[in-house]
Amino acid sequence: MSLDDFDRYPLLFGPSPIHRLDRLTKHLGGAQIWAKREDCNSGLAYGGNKTRKLEYIVPDALASGADTLVSIGGYQSNHTRQVAAVAAKLGLKARLVQEKWVDWPDVTNDRVGNIMLSRIMGADVRLDASGFDIGIRDSWEQAMKDVRDAGGTPYGIPAGASEHPLGGLGFANWAREVEEQEAELGVFFDTIVVCTVTGSTHAGMIAGFAGQDRPRRIIGIDASATLEKTRAQVERIARHTAELIGLGRDLRDDEITVLDGWAGDLYGIPVESTIDAIRLSGELEGMIIDPVYEGKSMAGLIDLVTQGEIGSDSTVLYAHLGGQPALNAYAGLFS
Repeated sequence: MSLDDFDRYPLLFGPSPIHRLDRLTKHLGGAQIWAKREDCNSGLAYGGNKTRKLEYIVPDALASGADTLVSIGGYQSNHTRQVAAVAAKLGLKARLVQEKWVDWPDVTNDRVGNIMLSRIMGADVRLDASGFDIGIRDSWEQAMKDVRDAGGTPYGIPAGASEHPLGGLGFANWAREVEEQEAELGVFFDTIVVCTVTGSTHAGMIAGFAGQDRPRRIIGIDASATLEKTRAQVERIARHTAELIGLGRDLRDDEITVLDGWAGDLYGIPVESTIDAIRLSGELEGMIIDPVYEGKSMAGLIDLVTQGEIGSDSTVLYAHLGGQPALNAYAGLFS
């Protein structure tokens, strides 16, 4: 099989835009830096990387005869907000389990940002006190049982869509999209920098780029603070996705890179480098990034470039995955 053999339900405007970050490039004094913007990829509730994944999951959900999409995330989950948007678009119900993945003191944490948008879109939001974990959750399984017990037909989408069998396809397609845009722009991105937590965004990229002719580094910046779990999940999903799309060879270990050093001690808690990266991106480029994911991957990019780990002759593509609505729950950081 190949990627083209999988049904895809269009949810995006088209290819997400790519643009240069000239002032950031000049400030860092090293590699040329560009960004590809999943934060403005769709008209559905601010879009984001999960919307791209859902394009390949929706056909399976519709074929199943489901009337309710059931998913899970933290209180400020970007993923559950995008599931709510897709459910609204399809005329389905959404049941969202929102767990306390982040022990953050803002008293509006469960009322603003992503969770507010999900409620506006009509999702049935259920708060749960459970903490963070990237694996399959009992609360998610229970939510599907509750829907069935009430006479509904649930379709389960795990956290980040990552453990879904088709979860890596959206970013395998992203890799193909990048190659097409490179041809149009006359540029080659030898290094990709992306945030990784539940893993299928990074994993899909690895599988997609592995089938292309020119080698490049796909650097995942861990933001989970559970590094070994995330690295293992990225590797497993990447290998599964490569097999799905008919890569025809095993992925090499050196194609799977997850770096730590910018996540801090706990998922969802910004550290000094996170805040510095958010301010720098905003002040130099007017590009808004979030404190949970993009602030950490940008902090990684900044250090890798300034320390020469990414060479000055490199051309880097920063994957902006979205997530800005969560900033509302972190307002105290910038007061």
